[in-house]
Amino acid sequence: MTDPILDVRDLHVAIGPTAAVRGVSFHIDPGETVALVGASGAGKSLTAKAILGLLPPSAHTSGSAVVDGTEVLGAGRTVLTGLRGRTLAYVPQDALTVLSPVHRVGDQIAGAIASVQGLGKTAAREAAIDALDAVGIPDPAVRARDYPHQFSGGMRQRAVIALATASAPKLIVADEPTTALDVRTRTQILDLLRDRCAATGAGMLIITHDLAVVDEYADRVLAIAEGRLLADATPQRPQVEPRRALIDSAPLLEVEDLSVAYRGRSTRRAVDGISFDIAAGETLALIGPSGSGKSSTAAAVLQLVRPASGTVHFEGRELTGMPERELRALRPRFQPVLQDPYGSLSPRVRVGEAVAEPLRVQRRWDPATGPARVRELFALTGLDPELAERRPHELSGGQCQRVNIARALASEPRLLVLDEPTSALDAPLRREIFELLIGLQERLGVSYLFICHDLEAVRGFAHRVAVMERGRIVRFGATQEVCDDLAAQRDPRVSETA
Repeated sequence: MTDPILDVRDLHVAIGPTAAVRGVSFHIDPGETVALVGASGAGKSLTAKAILGLLPPSAHTSGSAVVDGTEVLGAGRTVLTGLRGRTLAYVPQDALTVLSPVHRVGDQIAGAIASVQGLGKTAAREAAIDALDAVGIPDPAVRARDYPHQFSGGMRQRAVIALATASAPKLIVADEPTTALDVRTRTQILDLLRDRCAATGAGMLIITHDLAVVDEYADRVLAIAEGRLLADATPQRPQVEPRRALIDSAPLLEVEDLSVAYRGRSTRRAVDGISFDIAAGETLALIGPSGSGKSSTAAAVLQLVRPASGTVHFEGRELTGMPERELRALRPRFQPVLQDPYGSLSPRVRVGEAVAEPLRVQRRWDPATGPARVRELFALTGLDPELAERRPHELSGGQCQRVNIARALASEPRLLVLDEPTSALDAPLRREIFELLIGLQERLGVSYLFICHDLEAVRGFAHRVAVMERGRIVRFGATQEVCDDLAAQRDPRVSETA
């Protein structure tokens, strides 16, 4: 019988006085993919970090985690360094936590290959180009000279996989490796991971909350809750009801023939002549694959980038070409809520102060009434006002996103631009945030421009849908009609998976 590539027995992890992982035991055989699923805070990532030797200094562990015959729990730096790359590899959720922003992608991969395989500079550079080619990066010799910010999200994740798999490791730990990607790119990345494992016989532990990943890619599923593995590992799929169409009202936002261009190797149009409107109290979803122009559209609506052509009217006023002083006065009326709950907040600022910040910046802070307004915003978004004294790292991802929503609402906006606001959260937290946003819309009459790639979220959240492809809107209409059409045709641009 072949020995497992990973053998975890009675693993316990405590952070300070809090027991976070409690008696977890499992194994992974060579060539096997095991999915570890569970809600935020269940202990998934801490289990992965214990295996990788990446736990924080405050962590206390017991039990055993053996990778290819070597005990990693409590192992020193020399042992772990010897395992990383050749035996043990890591693919994180955010590629930018691994890739340095100030070094070229090819140089980073070449450096890792040289340190693991002992190659010279020229040979390591050639191996890095081969590694980029193996993960599907076009023109790898050219793109190897680029910096991470010049790669799309999907390309960065491919680069991380190239970095992780260049020396043919025996075990890959992938912690939410596709959470922030659209459905098409997600499928490409997971197919790539599966192919790399098949080519080398590597086992893989994949941390996920995406049921489609479990269904399609996992040989076995482990479910974890409150730090313990559950006997029943069958995840439950949520049922989502479509929202009813709105009664027509006057447009709050009108976008006409909008184009956005960026200068790089050649000037290209990220957005190419699109038009849409959003009524008061309406949610319009903008969906499409990575690079289709969704976030560029959102940036143009927010006037964070100036369009190459076209117009954006808000409350009947044209924003394009508006003097900066007038635009600054109007900005509180349209606010963003971004993808990364933690990255949207300063780690050094208490979250209550983060919510108060817009009032201070807009010179609307009153020392007598301001604290009560912050408590009101916390309550409005389902947060305990006592949390105001905490910093972001002391809150869960869902709580941090509620703080971001509260901060956006402090300006009393009429439009929120929601750019993938739940993609970094697990399924239960996503449902909670969607329910919160629906309740706020019904209570406050706020409108939403919702950027996403989750068709089931669109079906239950948006009133109308615009589908983008290569900078253009290719389908537009009522949510139920568009989603049913996409599902019937099994359109590869989107998926029905939650």
